[in-house]
Amino acid sequence: MNHVLQSSPVRASNSLMTMMMAATPSSPPPSISFPRRTFLFFSSTTSTALSLPSPPAPTPDTTITDSIFMDFSLCPTFFRPEGTDPTLCSSPVPLGRLIIGLYGHLAPITVSNFKAMCSSRSLYRNTLVHKIFPGQFFLAGRQGLSRRDSKLGELHPPLDFLPPNTDTLRPNAFLLKHSRGGVVSLCLSENDDDPDVKLDPHYRNVEFLITTGPGPCPQLDNKNIVFGTVLQGLDVVAAIASIPTYKPSERIQKYNELAAFIGDKRADTARAIWNRPLKTVYISDCGELKLKPNATTKPSLSPTLP
Repeated sequence: MNHVLQSSPVRASNSLMTMMMAATPSSPPPSISFPRRTFLFFSSTTSTALSLPSPPAPTPDTTITDSIFMDFSLCPTFFRPEGTDPTLCSSPVPLGRLIIGLYGHLAPITVSNFKAMCSSRSLYRNTLVHKIFPGQFFLAGRQGLSRRDSKLGELHPPLDFLPPNTDTLRPNAFLLKHSRGGVVSLCLSENDDDPDVKLDPHYRNVEFLITTGPGPCPQLDNKNIVFGTVLQGLDVVAAIASIPTYKPSERIQKYNELAAFIGDKRADTARAIWNRPLKTVYISDCGELKLKPNATTKPSLSPTLP
């Protein structure tokens, strides 16, 4: 009995302590405070980092290192073979001469191959302007098969005397835009060489285009290599651009789209004659011009940079 009486105050005291601890709220975790200047520093640093300008794009070197000429003519009698020696035209009508400046630092292999095609063997001579896209550009220098199988006015492989064009692997070679008339460009996206020719391991792409203006051709940008500009003869470019071309009716275009959709290969064959000039225009002569000692400068009509 005495033991029970003596232990009761201890139990009561423990119960009272337990109730007091339960009633006392737990202390909140310590808070971390930053001075106002710290927040201002962080915010200004973050905004500065986000607003830093991106590094400028490299500026293409449009120094004219070489120049060539191209004479263009019309053939009112079309191209007629005479015996075994095919003669392009017996009575050509001259359209005029282009003087083209070449960007040898920007696209060295493209320029070297283009010069070789114009000068050393003059292989561009007597080749057709085979496509004209009104208000945009015209194409020349298409490759066909052998001379026996292909049409007159086309280039004929092999062209393996030319080195492989490694410019097509360099991003800097694609920086210039097709921003106006008179831009000279190597055809890549617009190339229409014979498909069998492209399968040759020694195939070299030498087809080129010249923009006719008056506006830009953004669909060509970043897909074809601009390697030169027309320095003289924009009136000749305009004359070529004005030649009428074959344009199918809207009904034929719709049939062609349907045929292409179902995989009919005849659609590509039919489309190959679209935009062909209705008059025969061709490169009647070409060659290299020697620059004057102080002429290796940028042209007064510089191309638009990206």
